Amino acid sequence: MTPSGPRHQHGILDTSTLILLTQIESPEHLPLEPLITTITLAELSVGPLVATDDNERVARQAHLQQAEADFTPLPFDADAARTFGRIAASLRRSGRKAKAKVKAKARAYDAMIAAIALGSGHPIYTCNPDDFAGIDELTVVAIPVPH
Repeated sequence: MTPSGPRHQHGILDTSTLILLTQIESPEHLPLEPLITTITLAELSVGPLVATDDNERVARQAHLQQAEADFTPLPFDADAARTFGRIAASLRRSGRKAKAKVKAKARAYDAMIAAIALGSGHPIYTCNPDDFAGIDELTVVAIPVPH
C-alpha cells in the first residue's frame, strides 16, 4: 500500500473515492487518467433505490448519471473472474472474511474491483485502503480522506 503513492498514468477509483471525488482537495493525489469499473456502477445503481428520502434519492441518481457520463467502466470479464478466485483465496489466507452480511457484501464488491485492477494492471486509488488489505499483489494508493 502506498500512502498517497506515486501518481500513475491510469488508476482505478474505488466506489468510495468516486463518491468523494469532488471533495478531494488535491488532484495530485489522483491518477492522471482515472478509471472506474462496472462494479462501481453497480454499487452506485443501488443508491437511488435504497435512499430513504426524495432529496437523497435525487442526489444519488445524479451521482450515478454523472459517473455514467464521465467514464467508460472497465468490465468484470473472464480474466477478472479468474483473478477473483486468487483474491478470494488470498483474503481467506489473511483471515479477512467478514462476519456480518453487509460487510461481507461490501468485501465482495471490493474484491471484484480488485480483480479488475489486477487483471488490467492498474492500481486502486481509495479513501478506504483497509478495504483492500490482505489482497496479494494489489497496488493500493491511499487518498487522504476529505474533511
